[in-house]
Amino acid sequence: MAEAHQAVNFMPSLTSDRGEVELSGPMWQEIYLSGLRSWKRHLLRFWNDFLTGVFPATPLSWLFLFSAIQLAWFLQLDPSLGLMEKIKELLPDWGGQHHRLRGVLAAALFASCLWGALIFTLHVALRLLLSYHGWLLEPHEAMSSTTKTWLALVRIFSGRHPVLFSYQRSLPRQPVPSVQDTVRKVLLEPGMGWGVGGGRGRDSVFSALPHQYLESVRPVLSDEDFDWTTGLAQEFLKLQASLLQWYLWLKSWWASNYVSDWWEEFVYLRSRNSLMVNSNYYMMDFLYVTPTPLQAARAGNAVHALLLYRHRLNRQETPPNLLMGMRPLCSAQYEKIFNTTRVPGVQKDYIRHLQDSRHVAVFHRGRFFRVGTHSQNGLLSPRALEQQFQRILDDPSPACPHEEHLAALTAAPRGMWAQVRKSLKTQATQALEAVEGAAFFVSLDAEPAGLTREDPAASLDAYAHTLLVGRGHDRWFDKSFTLIVFSNGKLGLSVEHSWADCPISGHMWEFTLATECFQLGYSADGHCKGRPDPTLPQPQRLQWDLPEQVHLSISLALRGAETLSSNVDCHVFPFSHFGKSFIRRCHLSPDSFVQMALQLAHFRDRGQFCLTYESAMTRLFLEGRTETVRSCTREACDFVRAMEDQEKTDPQCLALFRVAVEKHQALLKAAMCGQGVDRHLFALYIVSRFLHVQSPFLAQVHSEQWPLSTSQIPVQQTHLFDVHNYPDYVSSGGGFGPADDHGYGVSYIFMGDDMITFHISSKKSSTKTDSHRLGQHIEDALLDVASLFQAGQRLKRRRRGPGDEDSGHRRGFISNKTVDSKAPRTSTPADPFQ
Repeated sequence: MAEAHQAVNFMPSLTSDRGEVELSGPMWQEIYLSGLRSWKRHLLRFWNDFLTGVFPATPLSWLFLFSAIQLAWFLQLDPSLGLMEKIKELLPDWGGQHHRLRGVLAAALFASCLWGALIFTLHVALRLLLSYHGWLLEPHEAMSSTTKTWLALVRIFSGRHPVLFSYQRSLPRQPVPSVQDTVRKVLLEPGMGWGVGGGRGRDSVFSALPHQYLESVRPVLSDEDFDWTTGLAQEFLKLQASLLQWYLWLKSWWASNYVSDWWEEFVYLRSRNSLMVNSNYYMMDFLYVTPTPLQAARAGNAVHALLLYRHRLNRQETPPNLLMGMRPLCSAQYEKIFNTTRVPGVQKDYIRHLQDSRHVAVFHRGRFFRVGTHSQNGLLSPRALEQQFQRILDDPSPACPHEEHLAALTAAPRGMWAQVRKSLKTQATQALEAVEGAAFFVSLDAEPAGLTREDPAASLDAYAHTLLVGRGHDRWFDKSFTLIVFSNGKLGLSVEHSWADCPISGHMWEFTLATECFQLGYSADGHCKGRPDPTLPQPQRLQWDLPEQVHLSISLALRGAETLSSNVDCHVFPFSHFGKSFIRRCHLSPDSFVQMALQLAHFRDRGQFCLTYESAMTRLFLEGRTETVRSCTREACDFVRAMEDQEKTDPQCLALFRVAVEKHQALLKAAMCGQGVDRHLFALYIVSRFLHVQSPFLAQVHSEQWPLSTSQIPVQQTHLFDVHNYPDYVSSGGGFGPADDHGYGVSYIFMGDDMITFHISSKKSSTKTDSHRLGQHIEDALLDVASLFQAGQRLKRRRRGPGDEDSGHRRGFISNKTVDSKAPRTSTPADPFQ
């Protein structure tokens, strides 16, 4: 999601006004500290590790083994082959009357050792099995006998009822790719180079390894620039690569993951930019329906559903995520969803996570409140929470001076906010702790939002813009996420990116929407089900004793937030001509299909190719996060040029399209298997900084811009929604800010089988970008690509260049849909799973 912007700007985070910031400590110390942080996390999760670390065995299995040994001993059999007698000899002699006790203790010790050895063997076997990635390279419907055997063994060694963290100790570590494979260019045969703008370049071809850096930048570099970059790469391989790679390899054996902790620190926590737009993203509510128009009721159900999700996480009642239903993914990021705040620092932020929190912080009309979420009987009911939120809405008290805009400080540059926070911590300790120590932040917006009949396009754009930036002072951007409830009952989520990636918050959001709508539901008059609790105390109004010097900082922060907010151009449009069902009937990957269409759309928009960032997850490995798929490949460029060439026939374009899709799939799968380019080069660069090794090649790599940043929002829990009978009850995805001042941020989600919703962002200050114009090109590109597959009644393929006007067929898909915004549903929708 928003990580591309942070990845571009992490180098400035290593500099200051007085020059480069020296990374403290030698490389050995950093490797040691990385491992220490990993082991510390394991110790903090000791009880959880005990419950899941014995997986796939259970504590009950130890009791069974101990009983079997005791039974064998009673039958005068020695399953230990004399080991228990040796153990008895080592135990202290407590006298003859305790001889039987010594035997029991010896049996218990032997059973524990045998049990631990069996568990260790199972862990090692499962880790070796999970290191196999051949299944990912095969068609899902035509698995080889090797993969079928592997899958059967995984299911055997996985046990019967795995829980969320069961596989953590069995996940393999992310491998360090070969540095030669990452950057090397191999000259094989002439005639295959490409120049900028579509011309043939000089003779060059690249190795078949899909993720080589030089291959990825060839389509966007001129011959001279490419030769210069190649020279830097050859010099790097000759002089510095082996030393940096050795340190990286050493870290990979000591720490849980060779790159993830550095990614979190240098890309996110060391960034001094505002979190707003740069490090946050948003997620939307249902697009066409609103279960209740009552703001307090929707807030009550949503907060209750979120806390139910937290309860399930704490009790590990959530099953582990399985990729394609068979390969477990790392669950480490789920630990910081709730009770988490990113605390600003002068040079580096840190993530503060509490084990528990029994309140939420609420913002409404410039005032802050503390709302308890639990009573002596446990979690408050949705109706009781609704009552508390209604009390806040009915509270007529005004905001105190400067309190209304206080949260704008969290949108300020991090160094400025860190300095101001020191004053707040001494003058308004309790109020600040109530906000930062909350389970999450709730913003009760005074305005409506969502899709409207009168102007569906503009209302969706405004909805997205409000979720991303708000007014600049009504979100606490430091919190892990902010739940936004609008006055007409519409919901939204604003998520800070450093603690986890989009699939984690997306998983939570799917559960929340499904639970509050289908399980909790609403009464006929729109209220939460149940009865109010008049004995509950009033929500606590937070009092901020703001020092005089803070007032100016708040004004400066608000001005900066408003400037940044007004510069963001958001555009959202649902594409309903076809969806993933049509793409799958074409025997293609839906994600690759859209990525190639985006390449065509961007070329039509800008008239040139550019580096394209697509986020791919690496959670196949322990503590894995993301990798970059560089979607602008030579094959994609060949396809785009063919589509814009009037002399090319549809069969020729279709053949090139299939080749481009296959290449993209190879890149995506390689990235997921830890064989990507960007995280490896990033880690090598960090090592070079610790060692004070100057590498012009690595500096060049990390000075690159990403004019097109893309991300697919996955739908992970399809069993929670019935998209066939209730197609409107699906989240419409979310979006993020552009990674480059002259670029685009594009996210998309496949809603059901027949719709794709796109979220596009750009900067209004740029004369090169226009979110609405790109949206038109995306729709045209999708229709043009789809026309290649139409046998009879085909859509006419239109070849358009940059700046061409829309033909007029756009946006009819919105008006054809019933928009339930002015009169949203007030009764509980029928549960499709009953």
